[in-house]
Amino acid sequence: MASKQLVQFCATGRRKTASARIFLRPGAGKVTVNGRDAGAYMHRAVLEMVVRQPMVITQQPDWDVVVNVRGGGKSGQAEAIRMGLARALVLANPNLRPELKKAGFLTRDGRKVERKKYGRAGARRRFQFSKR
Repeated sequence: MASKQLVQFCATGRRKTASARIFLRPGAGKVTVNGRDAGAYMHRAVLEMVVRQPMVITQQPDWDVVVNVRGGGKSGQAEAIRMGLARALVLANPNLRPELKKAGFLTRDGRKVERKKYGRAGARRRFQFSKR
């Protein structure tokens, strides 16, 4: 009894407090985020474009992408998905690595929100000063 093997590549992408798990499968280029179409989930065309950038740059439209993302806002989630998708494409085809590395999609952006300090109005902002 021969069973069909499902070819699937898994990767993770993070940005700020958003974390995305990517499942890359051979298909027709459909991107599903948390059970919804990427365009319906992201609401903005710019964010959908950010999600699809690794596939456009590497000219690899023949993959179906299933994404589970949580945390952060829509922009951080989109960039987390972009990073995870780039990592998954490299797992699928290591020859794509230089192209994706040059575009900056494989580099983790470590910037996060700075914590609020005591004695201050915010992270760096001081309370209003009155001389008199």
